[in-house]
Amino acid sequence: MKTFAIILSGCGVYDGSEIHESTMLMLAIKKLGCEYELFAPDKEQYHVVNHLNGQVVNEKRNVLAESARIARGNIKDLKLLEAKDFDSLILPGGFGAAKNLSTYAIDGEKMSVDNEVVRVILDFHKSNKPIGAMCIAPVIIAKVIPSALVTIGQDPKTAKDIMALGAKHKNSNKAEVVIDYDNKIVTTPCYMLESNIADIYDGAYNLVNALMKF
Repeated sequence: MKTFAIILSGCGVYDGSEIHESTMLMLAIKKLGCEYELFAPDKEQYHVVNHLNGQVVNEKRNVLAESARIARGNIKDLKLLEAKDFDSLILPGGFGAAKNLSTYAIDGEKMSVDNEVVRVILDFHKSNKPIGAMCIAPVIIAKVIPSALVTIGQDPKTAKDIMALGAKHKNSNKAEVVIDYDNKIVTTPCYMLESNIADIYDGAYNLVNALMKF
């Protein structure tokens, strides 16, 4: 039975983890007979967005505490995550990946990545263990592993930024996965394309199924 580590980045598409992607990912893992554990960095999130009107509000929230909403409280500090304890790593999307796990939403191709996120990704990569990323999260993989082949769907600007980071991009359709066999990386576009929740589940299922084959 495979075990997956999932890194969350808050709760909600505009300032944290995309909830549909995170939930459908957990469901896909269980449907495929595997187990998962959830992790998130214990840090203040970049900002807080009112998801009803899309406006930034004057609040401060913690990424780990917000991620615990999706995890029903069963989540650990990212500092405790080590590749030796799992078979694979997955990063769901949502703007939290581009604001809290990295600065892509602010800095574009000049982005930086949270130090703990870098440590974990490199730990899995150097351990020759597969890594998955969904939606916008592949830009993080492109930054940390510049030789990677990834997909974010068909957005030209984001694809250009990925290539500026030294990585390679391949266009993809709804629920499709792109597999980098050399680096053991699997990515899927999710809500980077016009998708519904059923498409998200299909993409998550395909991603997990591909990771299991390494």
